[in-house]
Amino acid sequence: METNISFKLKVWRQANAHAEGRFETYEMHDIPTDTSFLEMMDILNEQLIEKGEEPVTFDHDCREGICGMCSLYVNGHPHGPATGATTCQLYMRRFHDGETITVEPWRSAAFPVIRDLMVNRNAFDQIQQAGGYVSFNTGGAQDANALPISKVAADEAMDSASCIGCGACVAACKNGSAMLFVSAKVSQFALLPQGKPEAAKRVKAMLQKMDELGFGNCTNTGACAAECPKQIKLSNIARLNREYICAKCAD
Repeated sequence: METNISFKLKVWRQANAHAEGRFETYEMHDIPTDTSFLEMMDILNEQLIEKGEEPVTFDHDCREGICGMCSLYVNGHPHGPATGATTCQLYMRRFHDGETITVEPWRSAAFPVIRDLMVNRNAFDQIQQAGGYVSFNTGGAQDANALPISKVAADEAMDSASCIGCGACVAACKNGSAMLFVSAKVSQFALLPQGKPEAAKRVKAMLQKMDELGFGNCTNTGACAAECPKQIKLSNIARLNREYICAKCAD
């Protein structure tokens, strides 16, 4: 049965990357519990616009849990308290009447705030670009059995490729490390024969770019995997380390 809740919303407001930010508190009344978190933010912005105030800037696109742009830190959790879900898949039934809900942007030096709750995640694009390309033969289609791949390897590669690059792993990590993201992108190719030719070059280039962009080091606390909306496995980091060691030994 649908019910309504009222609560306080503490939202981080920041005019730009160089401005000093602050929390603003808003009173929200009679919000249906089947409302999504982003729909609730839309309601807040409609109220602010009606009052002649500046609406809250936040990132969103598909609202289907696919793109990962809805990167909000809600009550101390990247994407909110729901496990294996993005912010757009979070519903107000997760919260209680009279509660105070705190909303912040990702906190990482590599993800500077653009405005309010929106951050610049271009650093992830730069890491992927550093990884380069995958070699494959063009022309006629290969025989289906020409490149045998075990089901285990194929499944692991697909699981790694499900990473949407939202940055929750970085936001969850006390060091601001991007190792879970980078390891997923390395693993999706390292597990398949098509990714072997550039494997050594790829892993070295991506890790070098990660360090250049100011991401922290991994200390294996596991917070990244615990908060990942796509539940990327921590074992990918072990594979990344192995790939890097092999690449350095081959130099």
